[in-house]
Amino acid sequence: MAEVIGTATLRPGKLELVSSWMGSQRWYAANGRQPRLRLLAAWRLDDPQGEVGVETLVVADEAGADPVVYQVPLTYRGEPLGSADHALVGTMEHSALGHRWVYDAPHDPVYAAQLLELVQGRVRAQSSSSSDTPEESVAGVPQQSWGREVRVRTARVLSGEQSNTSVILDCDLPDGHHVPLIVKVFRMLSPGANPDVVLQGALVDAGSSRVPAVVGAVTGHWPHPGADGDHPASGHLALAQEFLPGVEDAWRVALRAAEAGTDFVAPARALGDATAEVHRTLAEVLGTEPTSPQQAGAIVAGMRDRFDAAVAEAPELEEVRGSVDAVLRVAAAAPWPPLQRIHGDYHLGQVLHSPDRGWVLLDFEGEPLRPLAERSLPDQCLRDVAGMLRSFDYVGGTLEQVHGRSARSWVRAAQDAFLDGYAARAGEDPRARTALLAAFELDKAVYEVVYEARNRPGWLPIPLGAVRRLTTHFAQDPTTQGDPS
Repeated sequence: MAEVIGTATLRPGKLELVSSWMGSQRWYAANGRQPRLRLLAAWRLDDPQGEVGVETLVVADEAGADPVVYQVPLTYRGEPLGSADHALVGTMEHSALGHRWVYDAPHDPVYAAQLLELVQGRVRAQSSSSSDTPEESVAGVPQQSWGREVRVRTARVLSGEQSNTSVILDCDLPDGHHVPLIVKVFRMLSPGANPDVVLQGALVDAGSSRVPAVVGAVTGHWPHPGADGDHPASGHLALAQEFLPGVEDAWRVALRAAEAGTDFVAPARALGDATAEVHRTLAEVLGTEPTSPQQAGAIVAGMRDRFDAAVAEAPELEEVRGSVDAVLRVAAAAPWPPLQRIHGDYHLGQVLHSPDRGWVLLDFEGEPLRPLAERSLPDQCLRDVAGMLRSFDYVGGTLEQVHGRSARSWVRAAQDAFLDGYAARAGEDPRARTALLAAFELDKAVYEVVYEARNRPGWLPIPLGAVRRLTTHFAQDPTTQGDPS
């Protein structure tokens, strides 16, 4: 056990050091703003060698109108860690230990190894204020279906992530074999269970091979700021799961096929089958509930609100307002299927193709801009179906944008094959719910309009074209009269 020197002074202090560094990190939600941090909680992991301090801070950034809570793991070293120069938070003077180099902990192999030990329940979190004292507010939760002891050999941080930080681990098994894992450290914390942990855990415990195997998670408690002060909160801090090396995501596979003019019907049909299989398993293990008229009305009202917001970003949408309203009116009046847990942010980039297992689904956190409480609610499977249809359309739109040649026939064939595969497994064709499917597709396309308007204005023709096609097709399809769903 490491000794906590409670009387030590630090220059600069931890929060001062972190606040000067945090604003430039990809996972910091308020780009360009200087963080103003308040410490909410802290806990430690012990380095078996007793040389590296490992501490996680839970902080509230109060620089904006509403506080945002972040998890900031740090390591403290007496010598520089050369392999992590890019992850140096800064240096400080410790009155008892001298000069200390402070690192963003996911880049430090000591943190990675001990975090995985915590996930497996082989070590306990420790207090940041008292020596030799377990921190009861933080715990590792091994996954029931895993059952194998693993230890870290090497670790590296996955680049390119925005909302979380993931560490790729090469691990030893007791039989001498190796297994690659990935540990996702959740940076922004909200009260409640993380859907990525809950849904993947439920799927693997049910025997599904359509998601990576789950090793376990870390849970924690902290005081969460609210309008009337801090309130006790709990949630997931990290998730460890199987990593599939050397595989490509479905976006790259599909885009390459479209660029080459290669038929994508069989892979798309298999993806539809895999999607329906996951939806069916989630329904079996986590249940369903009828969609009340009030819930259906609230979903459609949200779609209307998002369309209004999108018109402010892209005024050319005003010309299709009447057509969009017609789709939403029919959808609101149609019978709705049951609600259940879904992926929530489903597109080709969330699926990997494994030569051994076929399509494997990832990242069940849901749409990152929606509050965690909303992402944890049952929803409509058609939202996932529509998200994938839009993703196929984006493949075609990208080809048209970059190469200037039409990909409409490729897109239609891939979308129809996906729906064929989904219908065969689900026992119900999403195309039978014409208005509902069109409404969810439009809602996703409207979301894309806002994204492109803010980030890539030159790409706006892709979602704008989709909105026009969807509304035109709906108006011309005689089966939409009275929607047979």
